[in-house]
Amino acid sequence: MVGARRSTRLARAALSGPLLDVLESYRLFLAAERNRSAATVTAYLSDVVSLLDHLGRMAGDRPAELSELTLQVLRSWLARQRSTGAARSSMARRAAAARSFSAWAHRTGRLPQDVGARLAAPRPDKTLPAVLRADQAERMLDTPPVGDDSIDRALVLRDQAILELLYASGIRVSELTGLDLDAIDRHRRVIRVLGKGDKQRTVPFGLPADRALGAWLSAGRPALAGDQAGDAVFLGRRGRRIDQRAVRTLVHRRTAAVDGAPELAPHGLRHTAATHLLEGGADLRTVQELLGHASLATTQIYTHVSTERLTAVYRQAHPRA
Repeated sequence: MVGARRSTRLARAALSGPLLDVLESYRLFLAAERNRSAATVTAYLSDVVSLLDHLGRMAGDRPAELSELTLQVLRSWLARQRSTGAARSSMARRAAAARSFSAWAHRTGRLPQDVGARLAAPRPDKTLPAVLRADQAERMLDTPPVGDDSIDRALVLRDQAILELLYASGIRVSELTGLDLDAIDRHRRVIRVLGKGDKQRTVPFGLPADRALGAWLSAGRPALAGDQAGDAVFLGRRGRRIDQRAVRTLVHRRTAAVDGAPELAPHGLRHTAATHLLEGGADLRTVQELLGHASLATTQIYTHVSTERLTAVYRQAHPRA
């Protein structure tokens, strides 16, 4: 990850002034007009920087101009990605970024035609996400020993509340770290989250998560809250709103400690929650609403997870499988 960021910085530094101006205009378009998240803007810009760097390499010693971007340039850029071992999923994402950039450049008069409209890319492999079994999720949620130090006790309560809520609700890590106190309704056991595209939804959570939240809010959060805590539900050791890296580290550590379980990121707990909901009888539309998916097709991957697990159990258990 660090190497990729450094490579992007070096490629960006090599761009000509006019291309840097185009890049900045595109950034403003994504952030202001399309209201994309900071992570999405960063990902799209990284791909466009790579594309413009490739355009500059093809121009040789002279400064490249955006008007020189053609379908052939786009195809050679993707071919270069493939030759360096890029995965099919990465190729598909970069092609999508190039098509978005080309369409924007054409609409704004920076390109005479939308050269990316006919750009094809390999379909990403449909890999099934790793998930925990129900018994593994239970073991992950076993409360670790609590130390004598007040800060350590607060962190244990916080971590337990985070894990319980992620698994109970299936919310994204960004939605969890962005939670404010007024977004929690413990009487109804629901939380109000702000998802992708600033779309708000209400998500229920169960009694174990409610108990963990109650312990954290009453006995843990006051011990960590500093001047910059604001209304954030979850805080870091220094008393400010917790960041996503800390949550990822927590989930990695706790899933890695479960024998036989895959080591997951927070998104893996989201996958796990969705899979367990479907296995428990929830319908696909309900799971789509809970997860905040814009398309039902995105939610359907979890039906494949459940089917594969059913097949695996059948092959293991049936004498003539």
